[in-house]
Amino acid sequence: MNSLALDLHGAEVLLPQAGLGPATLSLADGLIQADPVGRRVNLSGYLVLPGIIDIHGDGFERHMAPRRGAMKQMSEGVIAAEAELAANGMTTAVLAQFYSWEGGLRGPEFAEQVFMAIRQMRDGVVTDVIPQLRFETHLLADYADLPQRLANWGVSYVVFNDHLPHERLAAGKIPPRLTGQALKAGRNPDRHLQLLRDLHAAGSDVQAALDDLAPRLVKAGVRLGSHDDRTAADRDRWRARGVRIAEFPETLEAAEAARAGGDSVVLGAPNLVRGGSHKGNVSALELVAMGLCDALASDYHYPSPRRAALMLARSGICEFSDAWGLVSREPARVLGLADRGELAPGQRADLVILEQKSHRVAATLSGGRVSYMTGDVAARFLR
Repeated sequence: MNSLALDLHGAEVLLPQAGLGPATLSLADGLIQADPVGRRVNLSGYLVLPGIIDIHGDGFERHMAPRRGAMKQMSEGVIAAEAELAANGMTTAVLAQFYSWEGGLRGPEFAEQVFMAIRQMRDGVVTDVIPQLRFETHLLADYADLPQRLANWGVSYVVFNDHLPHERLAAGKIPPRLTGQALKAGRNPDRHLQLLRDLHAAGSDVQAALDDLAPRLVKAGVRLGSHDDRTAADRDRWRARGVRIAEFPETLEAAEAARAGGDSVVLGAPNLVRGGSHKGNVSALELVAMGLCDALASDYHYPSPRRAALMLARSGICEFSDAWGLVSREPARVLGLADRGELAPGQRADLVILEQKSHRVAATLSGGRVSYMTGDVAARFLR
């Protein structure tokens, strides 16, 4: 597909060794170029930064099904989701889809529809969208078929979750919001409660099943992560299985264990922006300040990675290049994407242009192609 051939000048550009400063950035054939290519665009008053790589986000859910049962053309949902991603400076985005006992929009059937839509539309959108499966560990009946399903869906990234309300179930109590959850899943509340009880009761078989499943997935080339680790022992068990990404550790202990074991730690940008976890877990800001963060993710709010990186730089917790690296260079490293994350010759021309004063997104280019552009900057490109 055609990409722009331009020399962007007059802007502050974030370069790998030089940091943020005045520079000319050339792009052609979808790549950053070492030498000028001919057509100049004046971007004075703007910042040119590496495009944001969102390493985990489920904010696309509202586009795939804005109301229960309302979205019939999943491809339209992918297009709508990409528009929001691009408007927030994202050039690569991991779309994290549940595969859960919760059913409905988080059930296996819906997951299959989402993944097939992503597979169908990946070449039809500008943003590089990467599917991620969030697999509930207690769905033991689904373990045998999971590797083949992943292959059919084109999914090579799996994160393990356990969202069962174990404490309530162990105490013989009814979990909160059970009726509403059951209705969303299209189940009778009594049947839904019995399903949760049955899954909880089978918990003693889960660890052995994971010991078998995870290495099989690793052998098949699937990248693996765990979600919401609480203890060092949790992280050690996951690492022994080949699960090397720790998403949103809930405690300092778990984050320190991940770092000590050479694992990658992904934190939620909304946690950092709001100043703490909405669930009372360890503060992402504290973990970043302690050097216990490899990448920041949108989680559920696409504007947050940009805001979090700028906030870290403004507060002095990180130098600008390091703060922005948490949403660009480092997510690329964690995902094994060696062709992006920095504005260096030979790298993909993935970049976001911000207004220098307001830091609003003015334009986003992925692979040298425009995915979002507005206002004055659009006039400059077209001039």
